[in-house]
Amino acid sequence: MNVGQAPSSPPLEPREPLAVEGNGSALHVAVLGSGSGAFAAAIRAVEEGARVTMIEAGTLGGTCVNVGCVPSKIFLRGAHAAHTQSDHPFDGVSRTRPVIDRAAMVAQQQARVEELRQTKYESIIEGNPGIELVRGFGSFQDPRTLLIEHLDGTTRTLQADRFLIATGAGPWVPDIPGLAESPYWTSTEALVAEELPEHLLVLGGSLVAVELAQAFLRLGTKVTLMARSTLLSKEDPDLGRGLKEALEGEGMTVLLHTVPTGVQHDAEGFHLQTAQGTVVGDRLLVGTGRRPTTSRLGLDRAGVRTDPQGAVIIDEKMRSNVPHIYAAGDCTSQPQFVYVAAAAGTRVAVNMTGGDATLDLTTMPAVAFTDPQVAWVGLSERDAQARGLSTESRTLSLEHVPRALANFDTRGFVKLVAEAESGRLLGAQILGAEAGEVIQTAAIALKAGMTTQDLADQLFPYLTMVEGLKLTAQTFTKDVKQLSCCAG
Repeated sequence: MNVGQAPSSPPLEPREPLAVEGNGSALHVAVLGSGSGAFAAAIRAVEEGARVTMIEAGTLGGTCVNVGCVPSKIFLRGAHAAHTQSDHPFDGVSRTRPVIDRAAMVAQQQARVEELRQTKYESIIEGNPGIELVRGFGSFQDPRTLLIEHLDGTTRTLQADRFLIATGAGPWVPDIPGLAESPYWTSTEALVAEELPEHLLVLGGSLVAVELAQAFLRLGTKVTLMARSTLLSKEDPDLGRGLKEALEGEGMTVLLHTVPTGVQHDAEGFHLQTAQGTVVGDRLLVGTGRRPTTSRLGLDRAGVRTDPQGAVIIDEKMRSNVPHIYAAGDCTSQPQFVYVAAAAGTRVAVNMTGGDATLDLTTMPAVAFTDPQVAWVGLSERDAQARGLSTESRTLSLEHVPRALANFDTRGFVKLVAEAESGRLLGAQILGAEAGEVIQTAAIALKAGMTTQDLADQLFPYLTMVEGLKLTAQTFTKDVKQLSCCAG
């Protein structure tokens, strides 16, 4: 069964600790990695009576806190602050070109990263005697044994009763002639760059690419973005189209269906050959996605199967084909979001220690933190119809949402997809300010099995963006243009 189609997740309530080996001693769990999935699993496993050995060769905390969610959202927020100084819609408030000290921005950003790493990861290890942290790189020698290469060059072996692979993913770089030999950036380098490029070239059309491209644009960098197909191509096409319009409205050059055929780098910068001609910039950011970091783990020696991208193949219990070896997070085919990895890690620990937990991803919300934000949950109209469902959908422009009018920012829309006969909500797609906050209400409505009429009948606070959900639901039976502001 696909893990994303598990019927439901049972309550993860504390149980009587049952994690014991046959000889009565505590079950020993070895965890490869130290990100959110690894920590969630380790904490829960200890609560269930197990002892945990966590193996990590790099920086504690994984992608999210160190080089992903946390620094990127700080960067984006800083760029947003700069943008609103020079480009806002309110009369009577002066617009000024901000002075950007990128080095100061990075220093503040990294200080917060270090603070969160200490409070949310390092202090957890220090305060939990059931978790032992081993510094080194772990790989399988056989299905029951890890070889650990310590940072000082020494080695040791470690055996355990259960294993969790939670090694995450790393930037994937496409095979374009000349690219590997050039000093390109991935998101890791871009987030800590202390100087702003004059002209940044960005490869990619998914979350990392569009978020960082807009942030640099708002700090004064000229940006040209090249996407293999469309923006956010896996989601509802309306989202990508609307986002492209918003980015181009701010001055970004967006080239769709464009893949460079070659990359050259010299004193003038990067030269990218495309079907439309050569594009030149002084920096190149490769944001073309991430691939599981599993190639050095010796999974073949353990008999663990992976897919062609290196993702560990797991069942609905997050278990590999080897019964005592589990995997969670970005090193699997699960969606690459930190909250998915954490939820999976908790459920892995339950299953390792005798429980029975699955992960229901059918109502998983997702957000692109651009401005306007992009958010979605459930099925798009295209996906629903591909499953043989008869659908009905409504799209409401934000010019009909009072809060958007009061904000003088009506970029975007709310779209709801419903089952035609029953009216049951199937999905929601939102482009607009605060879409990431609004989408959780839609996710809860989906989880509850609500219909569009149920949603339309709910009370929503007036002059909130989330009221757009109610108004869109009302359009299934009414013309909201004919309603007063607070129509119930």
